[in-house]
Amino acid sequence: MRIRVDTELCQGHGRCYMLAPDLFDPDDNGYCQPTDERIVPAELADQARRAFMNCPEDAIILTEET
Repeated sequence: MRIRVDTELCQGHGRCYMLAPDLFDPDDNGYCQPTDERIVPAELADQARRAFMNCPEDAIILTEET
């Protein structure tokens, strides 16, 4: 699974880094940014999905890899 954030849509609500602290951090302005190379380890997949489902702006994009 890969994760990315559409920075044009993010409004800085902070739900992503509150729900998935291992995957997201706020930037200097409080907007969401992934914490690493944007590949989600299997053990953090539930956090990624939780953040994706709770983003009010639909700024988080998950891509399932097969």
